[in-house]
Amino acid sequence: MKSVFSSGYDIFRRRMIVARKEAQLTQATLAKFLNKPQSFVAKYESGERRLDAIEFILVARAIGIAPCDIIREVEQEMPEKPCEDKA
Repeated sequence: MKSVFSSGYDIFRRRMIVARKEAQLTQATLAKFLNKPQSFVAKYESGERRLDAIEFILVARAIGIAPCDIIREVEQEMPEKPCEDKA
């Protein structure tokens, strides 16, 4: 399934997958920590759904990473904003 989200969100999604795997957590284990079904994790990792800000913070905490660290990493990977003034 192709994601309908932006390339920036795709970077975020992929970074969240890496963080989960680096924490040696399965989707099922992370979902259990979050008191959610495994499909919750599978859907945001596949791009089928987005995480809102509060969900993101809760997932980051469950993984054991600082939300600000993820945001910094995503920002560094994102291409330059297309509407920035080059002058």
